[in-house]
Amino acid sequence: MMRDLTLSDVEQLQAQAGELDEAFQMDEDTFRAFYDRTARALWLYLSRLTGSAPLADDLLQESYYRFLRAARTYESEAHRRNSLFRIATNVARDNRRRVRAAPSVSLDNEEAQPGLRTDPHAADRAARRTDLARAMAHLKPRERAMLWLAYAHGSSHREIAETLGLTAGSVKLLLFRARRKLAGLLGGAALRTRRAGRVGL
Repeated sequence: MMRDLTLSDVEQLQAQAGELDEAFQMDEDTFRAFYDRTARALWLYLSRLTGSAPLADDLLQESYYRFLRAARTYESEAHRRNSLFRIATNVARDNRRRVRAAPSVSLDNEEAQPGLRTDPHAADRAARRTDLARAMAHLKPRERAMLWLAYAHGSSHREIAETLGLTAGSVKLLLFRARRKLAGLLGGAALRTRRAGRVGL
């Protein structure tokens, strides 16, 4: 589970970044505020890409480290945020290349299990979340990233293109294909669930 950034974390990131005057263009308060605005969304994005909450914790720190080392100037908050997500995408891609293993998508830890005992609809929601997780696991990493950025993060086509290193013109078609593929996988999962229910009767 993502932990809060501590003062020692900030100092460590500063030290790792090397040339502080050049690489760390934001002061500590500004960086902490930026971290607070972006860390949760970035962690969720990384956890969806990798299928692992603990790995997302590690890649989150690596993403901010590379962000600091980039020592870039940004036109706006949106530009800075998009650059951070693009860096995180590359961090996840680099990790995937290192481990040479296909990621699986797990359910979010925050979607609590105790509610299953008290909410009569919780079982159905849990089944849908499981179906979604399994379907997402069958998508390519770029497809998962596009769907998450578009529908969970609310990124525009242009922002998705900047984050994933694509041309803006290609995003609409690629997103449509990813959405259709996911719908097909979810449709198959729903059919299997209905068949299993009939068998159990």
